Amino acid sequence: MYFVSLFVLFATINGLVLASFEQDGVVSQQPEQVHLSLGSNPSEMVATWTTFNSAGQPIVEYGIKKLDKTAKGQSTEFVDGGSEARSMFIHRVTMKNLVPGQTYIYHVGSEFGWSPIFWFTTIKNGSDWSPRLAIFGDLGNDNAKTLPRLQEDAQSGQFDAIIHVGDFAYNLDTDNARVGDQFMRQIEPIAAYVPYMTAVGNHEQAYNFSNYVNRFSMVDSKTGEINNHFYSYDVGPVHFITFSTEFYFFTNYGRSQLHTQFEWIKNDLIEATKPENRALRPWIVTIGHRAMYCNLHFPNYTECLNRQTNFRKGDSEFPGLEDLFYQYGVDLEIWAHEHLYERLWPIYDEQVYNGSLSEPYTNPGAPVHITTGSAGCYEGIEYNVMEQAEWSAKRIYDYGFSIVTIHNSTHLSFEQLSAEKGHKVVDKFTLIKDNHDSYETRKLTSS
Repeated sequence: MYFVSLFVLFATINGLVLASFEQDGVVSQQPEQVHLSLGSNPSEMVATWTTFNSAGQPIVEYGIKKLDKTAKGQSTEFVDGGSEARSMFIHRVTMKNLVPGQTYIYHVGSEFGWSPIFWFTTIKNGSDWSPRLAIFGDLGNDNAKTLPRLQEDAQSGQFDAIIHVGDFAYNLDTDNARVGDQFMRQIEPIAAYVPYMTAVGNHEQAYNFSNYVNRFSMVDSKTGEINNHFYSYDVGPVHFITFSTEFYFFTNYGRSQLHTQFEWIKNDLIEATKPENRALRPWIVTIGHRAMYCNLHFPNYTECLNRQTNFRKGDSEFPGLEDLFYQYGVDLEIWAHEHLYERLWPIYDEQVYNGSLSEPYTNPGAPVHITTGSAGCYEGIEYNVMEQAEWSAKRIYDYGFSIVTIHNSTHLSFEQLSAEKGHKVVDKFTLIKDNHDSYETRKLTSS
């Protein structure tokens, strides 16, 4: 652990120095904002970082005990849409032929300069293991209450991956994207050590979501291609499907992507629910920013109604998602956007389908929905909510983040930690599924 401590110290000090140099225009080819994401399989890891001038061929040097392997990648110039048209260079390198479940050290850079040395542990191969993931949404630069604990837990190996369910920095594009740079520096002590998986939120919409699209590298496991708006991947016994709720609300950028995404989700679900695939990875979890079920007071209540018509149920112009998720037996749906934590009873079409009165989350008759949007931002906690709806099981109005552990093919546990209570567990439930078929099939079988 001695060399690890030195690396942390060096990374922290060096990161602060580089940030001040970049602002003064002295160092512009030095790597910063380093973060990881999963590749197309457990033997791959993608490293992404930023420089402010072209820095030649991007390189990652890595290895188990020493930096004895090299991978090269590609760079793209990103020009922010703000008034200054600030330019930055985004570098992406995929490390391949990694040993699943193994810890590696690495650094990123080029002939013009190198980052500090970081480390990561690859996810294990196959489905017979128990991943543990941190999940949250709505994390900003200011009032980032959960950030210190996330940094500490990420570097101490508490998580196999982290999922950020939309709304970054507040906002990535603000001050000609300087706020985005600050945010990416702040999450480096997390994201340089643990795969940082993302979903797009409403606060990323500026310039057709360009800051979000350019800064992250989310690989779809089926195609091996990057698509930060919608993609899927496997971790242990769970199949994650991440998609954009924002296509339904920012239609000024067009509507064709709505239908493209819907068909992609449907095809992904068809593939994931083939008997041989569902037997291997029985859990299907969806990740999207705005929750299907919402109960805010005016003026935000109109947004809740819009979610019902054009997002949850759909209409002739908007392909709704609730029926699709119900049809293909999605187990858990995770959302953010509302700055609180809310756990719902198993629900479909506004009706509660608990497994039983005493064990509502044992073999429920519908998906379970969780909203976890209280990681911390300058907008604070969301108190503008109506009386608790019949389908709402639990609400918590303080800052925190969630942890999901997929124990095996039948048991998944979910915890909410409160930053205001010393990260004490303030809510917990276990979802138990003896089978993961379509809810429609189960309803017919039980009748």
